[in-house]
Amino acid sequence: MKIETASVDAVIVYFEARICEKVLDKVQHAYKVLQQLPHIINLTPSYHSLLVEYDIFKYDEATIKHTIRKYLESTTLLKAPMSNKCIHIPVDYTQGPDLSSVAKLHGLTPQEVIINHTQPIYRVYAIGFMVGFAYLAKVDVSIRTPRRATPRAKVPKGSVAIAQTQTAIYPQESSGGWHIIGHTDFNDFHAFEIGDSVRFVSV
Repeated sequence: MKIETASVDAVIVYFEARICEKVLDKVQHAYKVLQQLPHIINLTPSYHSLLVEYDIFKYDEATIKHTIRKYLESTTLLKAPMSNKCIHIPVDYTQGPDLSSVAKLHGLTPQEVIINHTQPIYRVYAIGFMVGFAYLAKVDVSIRTPRRATPRAKVPKGSVAIAQTQTAIYPQESSGGWHIIGHTDFNDFHAFEIGDSVRFVSV
């Protein structure tokens, strides 16, 4: 773990620079523990780092770094409650305009793509791009697909899409270059937290 200055009122806590559940667990733990630290304005977790924005009238740069390290190394805070909920997302794969092309690319049937997309239990590695957009990983190697060469100007809200090792749900209409393989009426995007488990269910 290392802590680096990001701005006059923020630092970034870095863990190992790799995308895996072991590192995600460390980020999730730090996120939960530092919620207990006074005078923190905002915490933004990502794949292997945590942005900590703090009150500059309560901490200087050296003090916030020392305090964060002290909190994260404290044995009394090691058992900070972690989110362990699993969110089930119903998906209508008949509304996936890219399902057939993804299947063809990998030499699979559309039904095999659906099976390979619904079998894994995904984890929320980051939330960004727009409010409620949860980056979920990891997509099964058999259906990992590069982003579209030409992004769509409009991706409908509720689109379930994949790109490389990740899958996600568009929480609102926007542009996007991911491959849309289904649609969901799920609407509780604020329910996602870093580290949560997600399972897609074909309906």
